[in-house]
Amino acid sequence: MRLRSLLFVPADRPERFGKAAASGADAIILDLEDSVAPDRKAFGREAVREWLSGPRACPAFVRVNPLDGDLTRDDLDAVLPTRPDGLLLPKAEGAASIEALLVMAGAARVPPILPIATETAAAIFELGSYRVVREHLCGVTWGAEDLPAAIGASRAREADGRYTPPLEMVRSLTLFAAHAAGVSAIETVYPRIDDADGLAAYIARARGDGFTGMMAIHPAQVEAINAGFAPTQVELSHARAVVNAFAASPGAGALKLNGKMIDRPHSLLAQRILDQAR
Repeated sequence: MRLRSLLFVPADRPERFGKAAASGADAIILDLEDSVAPDRKAFGREAVREWLSGPRACPAFVRVNPLDGDLTRDDLDAVLPTRPDGLLLPKAEGAASIEALLVMAGAARVPPILPIATETAAAIFELGSYRVVREHLCGVTWGAEDLPAAIGASRAREADGRYTPPLEMVRSLTLFAAHAAGVSAIETVYPRIDDADGLAAYIARARGDGFTGMMAIHPAQVEAINAGFAPTQVELSHARAVVNAFAASPGAGALKLNGKMIDRPHSLLAQRILDQAR
């Protein structure tokens, strides 16, 4: 499953489901958690169940409610029979949360899980454990809103929009946790819908740092995210040249290409770029 862009849509707004699915996003996230008021949860479950029971224009994830409440089992009972393409698990705290979700699901088939892995203080210390349950994951992502509230921080971002040092550390640890588990590293949302330049810079930084996709809060962000996480023609041309150079000299540890030295890490990166294009 390609996961460059994942677009949130509130579960209690079924009139938006089709538009979200037609947005060009690689997947949509039908959200039963933060965007749905408590007295609308039951309606949201029924709306998701009904929509997932029909044909889908794109893969659909469901964000269930956190395991520390009393809503998750009802969420699973409602949506798992309709075979969603993935589950987004908020406030996850490492492998133990993934295993608890599987137990709660019982005999039902559980699709690949995408944990939001940084929303509590305890979660930070469990990031390395996701590689133990990698076969149940499709990626690892993080959030910049719940954690500051959980630790009493007054802000998540500096005046220039960059994350504060604690949040930068959490972002980096999420990136490494995903790659250690061998799954997609998904950047968190960019909250400004009306800031195209800021979004472009945010996407470029995420991809440059090693994230492979990103969550979106509005259909207007999807096109930029898809383009930003796709290799450019220049990158593809260079990657093919690197791979071909090592294929022509299979025993070489380092080679000269266009006047520059390249070695095996360059070959691995080039192959990753070609894999992304496919």
